[in-house]
Amino acid sequence: MSTGIRTRDLCKIYTSPPPLASGGGFGFGAARGKKNKQPKPKIVALDGLSLEVAPGGIFGLLGPNGAGKSTTVGILTTRVRPTSGQAWIGEHDVWAEQVAVKRLIGVVQQRPNLDFSLTAREILLFHGAYFGIDSRERAKRAETLLDRFKLTDRADQMVRGFSGGMMQRLSIARAMMHDPQVLFLDEPSAGLDPQTRLLLWEIIREYNQSGKTILLTTHNMEEADALCQRLAIIDHGRNIALGTPAELKASVPGGYLLRLRFGRHSPELLQRLQTLAGVREVRAKNDANASANAGAIPAANPNANGDNSADVYADRGGSLVSEIANLASGASVELCDVHISEPSLENLFLHHTGRSLRD
Repeated sequence: MSTGIRTRDLCKIYTSPPPLASGGGFGFGAARGKKNKQPKPKIVALDGLSLEVAPGGIFGLLGPNGAGKSTTVGILTTRVRPTSGQAWIGEHDVWAEQVAVKRLIGVVQQRPNLDFSLTAREILLFHGAYFGIDSRERAKRAETLLDRFKLTDRADQMVRGFSGGMMQRLSIARAMMHDPQVLFLDEPSAGLDPQTRLLLWEIIREYNQSGKTILLTTHNMEEADALCQRLAIIDHGRNIALGTPAELKASVPGGYLLRLRFGRHSPELLQRLQTLAGVREVRAKNDANASANAGAIPAANPNANGDNSADVYADRGGSLVSEIANLASGASVELCDVHISEPSLENLFLHHTGRSLRD
């Protein structure tokens, strides 16, 4: 029977102080005496995050670096204690039943944490032993995984000489060694070459087809679109969109995004853009979170960098360019640049936050 994942109102606030500014020594003088003691900073990593991952599904957490993805995985895998809220793996409360939860999950962290004093085969065999798998079955599983991840030729070599891609493949093989019901992959394809990435995607799909639940984090829109049956886009520890990739892309007004850059801002021009057939929404770049609907165009207020840009969400793309150029010419405004994006998860994130997923 497949195992699902749930979280309810997860919050995590870190209070670790930032690193001391460089300046030599260990900064003992700054820490001397109560009057110099600084209050602990409060960094909100998760802010009431609630999710439900169906058993046997591939679920993605998509968002920029620092959005709270790794913290969510840390809580669900018993490595990070939440400030408040609850999380379950199947029917097990993650923090009340940690031993039961650990038997159900496999975890691949964002950075490989392999033992460099062991060979690839030994790493898999030892991991299987931790979970009580008998020696014959351990050897069989290790051989199968080494072959599947294309590591057989290096199976008996120390991993210290492995490339980053090989270490990542071995880390995933190790996580699968005890055949967990739930597999967590934190940025699994980060830094991998395209060939290795495609191999990894194929293996993830195969593992899911055996009835296993998979949760992965990524800031790669292509990866989320290709692998995930459902996903949540998170930012600043909050869920800003939830659904299938197709549903989320379809929720962007018009689907197409035209990013325009003008010689100068003109509120009148933005008003006219809104009247073009197929245009759903116009936003000045310097007020990305304010809708520029008819009668509600944000006032022109170029920022210090002179960014006279606007985002146009529309039902069509290329056919609008000539009409936009004509309107700009009629308003004596130079159209300097146009970038057209088809419906995508990136556009969805831009629509909700006004910035790129990679910002």
